[in-house]
Amino acid sequence: MEKILLLLIIALLNGSLVYLDNLLQEIIPISLYAEKYMTLTTGANLLEDLYNIIFTFGVAWMILKFLKKGFEIYVLWTDGDPDEEPLFLLTNFFRALAVAVCFPTIYTWLGSIVEDLTDQLLTVIGQSTRYNWQTWVNALESAGLVTAVFGLIFVVCFFILYFQFLMRGLEMFILRVGIPLACAGLLDNDRGVFRAYSQKFLQSMLAVVIQIALAKLGVGLMLQNHVFWGMACMMLAIKTPRFLSDFVLTTGGGGGVVNNVYHSVKLVGMARKLTKAG
Repeated sequence: MEKILLLLIIALLNGSLVYLDNLLQEIIPISLYAEKYMTLTTGANLLEDLYNIIFTFGVAWMILKFLKKGFEIYVLWTDGDPDEEPLFLLTNFFRALAVAVCFPTIYTWLGSIVEDLTDQLLTVIGQSTRYNWQTWVNALESAGLVTAVFGLIFVVCFFILYFQFLMRGLEMFILRVGIPLACAGLLDNDRGVFRAYSQKFLQSMLAVVIQIALAKLGVGLMLQNHVFWGMACMMLAIKTPRFLSDFVLTTGGGGGVVNNVYHSVKLVGMARKLTKAG
């Protein structure tokens, strides 16, 4: 019975070798530029076409929000500080518009930084993208059933992590397309939804870097017969997004603090004016 299970596991591992050699090849581009791998039969540039549509809607939303805030602040006096210079609101509007226009270029720079950082980390780790998987499977076959079971679990975790990279690529794709809408938050003093949006970008990019480094380290350790260390690296790579969420907050809960500080400063300024007048 044990021999049959061992042969079944080895057969499963041999069947997965055709995928294992290719899955680690282009993880970074898949995670950062998913649109390059989602080709359509029409030949359309999916990201560019969607971004143009959302950009038009986002600019319209910025204009409406700019007019609404200006009316509420300087006409109705129900929002913000009516003594504040209108130039401040106008500056926020042009800043939001500039970020929406320049974001594709900015993202290209960020992607290059992430790629360079990941390459340097992998150079330090000393892991390449080419591994002798067949030798590893042969070693598992001779090591016995228990080691082969751990090897099968490792491969399952490997495929789970790869699907996480695909999901990360789709997540980054959605974030990039929706940035013109998030830029409308820059019209608010606390940056509104843009604060949470930018933090989500940071968390996603950090997750890509850490997961790739852990995946390559885990594969290298596993192929060198460090079974438990390799599995630990792979499982931690899978849990990286949840791990980072404890440190990189994705909520815009700081707006109340910002507003309280702002109003406190205004009250101190008014008190000083009254003191001088007296």
